[in-house]
Amino acid sequence: MSELPALPVTFRPGRTRAVLLTAGAAIFVVITAVALMLERLGPGERLSFIFTGALMAGVLAMLARVKVVADDSGVTVVNIASKRRLEWAEIVQVNLRPGDPWVFLNLSDGTSLPALGIQPGIARQRAIADARALRALAEARAVKDPESHQG
Repeated sequence: MSELPALPVTFRPGRTRAVLLTAGAAIFVVITAVALMLERLGPGERLSFIFTGALMAGVLAMLARVKVVADDSGVTVVNIASKRRLEWAEIVQVNLRPGDPWVFLNLSDGTSLPALGIQPGIARQRAIADARALRALAEARAVKDPESHQG
């Protein structure tokens, strides 16, 4: 096993995030430019174009906010519209199987939580390395605190 990353550590799909934020900015700029260049549009129509561009950029920014933050006391999973804090003892297993769109955390309550901050979309090798690092951290933390893992 390789050396554990220093805590706190943030895992996020960097390339995907860059693509989403760049696309959002480009969409907003293009739609706003079109709204301002079309002479036949009234002020309300121009505003609706600009609002639509801003809405589309906002949706892409929401998609880009995903991350997994690991620190000494646990893990914070930030997905598109939700955020959840987990103690290390709650994480039973970290899974990234071939074909999975992102990492899944199997939890001590029998449920599974998707962690969109580690996804193999554009940067597959990076996602695999991040999943292995998070798995190693979870296993190391579970071994350090066996009483809370039994509950």
